[in-house]
Order: sequence, then C-alpha cells, then structure tokens
Amino acid sequence: MDDTTTPLKKTPLTALNIELGGKMVGFAGYDMPVQFPEGVMKEHLHTRAKAGLFDVSHMGQVILRPKSGKLEDAALALERLVPVDILGLKPGRQRYALFTDAKGGILDDLMVANRGDHLFVVVNAACKEQDVAHMRANLSDLCDVIELTDRALVALQGPAAESALAALAPEVADMAFMDVRGVSILGVDCIVSRSGYSGEDGYEVSVPEAKAVEFVRSLLANPDVHPIGLGARDSLRLEAGLCLYGNDIDTGTTPVAAALEWAVQKVRRSGGARAGGFPGADVILAEFDRGAPRRRVGIAPEGRAPIRGGAALYRDETSTEVVGQITSGGFGPTAEAPVAMGYVETGLSSVGTRLFAELRGKRLPVAVAALPFISPRYKR
Repeated sequence: MDDTTTPLKKTPLTALNIELGGKMVGFAGYDMPVQFPEGVMKEHLHTRAKAGLFDVSHMGQVILRPKSGKLEDAALALERLVPVDILGLKPGRQRYALFTDAKGGILDDLMVANRGDHLFVVVNAACKEQDVAHMRANLSDLCDVIELTDRALVALQGPAAESALAALAPEVADMAFMDVRGVSILGVDCIVSRSGYSGEDGYEVSVPEAKAVEFVRSLLANPDVHPIGLGARDSLRLEAGLCLYGNDIDTGTTPVAAALEWAVQKVRRSGGARAGGFPGADVILAEFDRGAPRRRVGIAPEGRAPIRGGAALYRDETSTEVVGQITSGGFGPTAEAPVAMGYVETGLSSVGTRLFAELRGKRLPVAVAALPFISPRYKR
C-alpha cells in the first residue's frame, strides 16, 4: 500500500466503492478498497463459491494500432519487447506476456489481445506510466500507442460469474478461457475477456467510464455477486500461484527463474522461427538451456502461522547461509492453511524439500510445495 502524501487518484468507481462500505487505502497511486464490510476472509470464500466483483480500473489499458493497417506489423513490433509469440495470436484471443530488459529481468507482466485490427494491452497499475512510455519509445515507428483513460476495468470472478454476466450479455457464455470479444452491454461497447487473477472462471470487462457505475450496480443486483477488495484479490491470486509484480517478479528475476517458461512459446526460443530479438534474449535463452541459479516455488509452512514476504529461508535451524526468500505469503482461506511462494536455490526447488523460514527471530519449518495451492477452474 502507498505511503505518501500525494493526492490519490480516483477510478470511475471510487465513489461507489465508498458507498458500498469499502475500506479505502492508497495503492499504486489510487484510492482503492482493501476490503468491504464482509471482510477479507468471507470475500475470498464468496469468490470461490459464487462470484466476486473487483474494481481494477487502476490498471492501464492501451491500444496498439498498426500505422500500416496490417496487424502483423503491430505484432512484430511488440515482439521486439516481449519474449512471446504475438504474431501467432489469433483474432479474439489473449495471451500473457512479459516486458524484459537487457539483463533478462522482468519490467512488467501484461495481457495482450488480438482485436482484429489492433492489439489491446492491459498493464499493471504501478508500472503503467513507464510501460506506456516504453511502448511509445520503442513502437511508435510502426504503431500508434493509445492509452485509454476514459474506461473502467471490472473483474468478475467465480463459478457464478458466467450466469451473472450472461444475464446482461448472453453471448459471453459461449466464450472460453482467454477469449476476447467486443460485447454490447447496457447499450455501450465493452471489451470482454474470459480471464482473471483468482484461479476461478470469470471475466474482465473494459467498460466506458460513463456506464461503469450502472454496469456494476446491475451486476451487484444479483445476490450471487459481492464487491471484493484488494485484500481478497491478493489471497486469491496467491492460492492460485499467480505472480504479483514487484513482489514475486521484478527486474531482478528472469522468466526462467520465475518458473514462467510456459509464457515463452517455442517460436521465440532457440531454434524457433523467430528466436530471440527481445531484450535480454541472450540471458533468457541461455537459462532455458542450463537453468537459472534460483527458482520460484510454492512454500507450505508447517503449523498455522502465516509467513510474509521478505522472510529469509535456510537449510536448517542453525545455518547462517540464506538459501532463499519468501516473496508473498499469508493465510489461504480455501487451502485452510498458510501459503506462500518465493525463490530458493534451484538445487533445493524439488517439491517436498524441507527448509526453515525466519519469523520474528525463530526458525519455522516449511516445505517446497507444488503451485498452485488450489485447482484452477478456468473454462477451457
């Protein structure tokens, strides 16, 4: 959370969040609800059981429109910045991507959608100014980089998300995980993706600012849909093994160390038709061959005490050698146990490896665990 005296920005839903009883905090420069009157635990469990609604309007929404009118020009331009197959992304589909730097570190993670005549990009709130500048500096020869500042972004997550959104737009029921399409909702053009950050089935909806409050009220009229704050959003994504930029990935971590090899398609790896050509390719592709010195893993603490990010990891109770660090940790309401993830030396990354975390001057036993901690329920 922010610790600053700078006035916080508001989203199109800030006033409604306050009306709904949201406890507001500063996050990425925005006034955001960390929880609602239900509380984090109940919000988390409600999302897993029914449907949770999240204001994620603080995130950046960007259009990359090819100046030539040929989408492949925009795709190949973006491939100069990400180790991801953008050219092979089919119309109406979305893909996870990573901006990398010259040392192979991760500048941000993002979502990229093929919208037919342009690419639609969603970036993290804390990084969006630098991301937009990065794209303008490197892509403007081939693309118009257009930041959308007049739209809200709403996430609807959970097993009841489909029925709740389909009540307003029946066609969304036909979408599969990572599909993206334009949908008319309440008489306005929205961009709907079947995706999210919770491990549950659900949607993210980009809606014009003028209709955002009406849209959210319409969803909340469904008793299965409750407003959810940042606290439960964090515990949901942690159980799902999803990275939070700035905690679990940053410029000091490579895609291989972060266990994100799946995000780098074969066509961009050594021997692929468009291998390399992105920042840090020499470092990243070498790690595909020989491995990285450390690796992101799940961490399951023994006992009931949550172990938070920043805790050091040791081989045993007496060793002074730090062999890893927790990057995210807390209590998993669905797992009914403390959950965490972090980085350990690669030789210690096998599931079941026993280590010790330091918590308030004491060494507590933990075990390397498989990620995610819950079974994702995406609609394939």
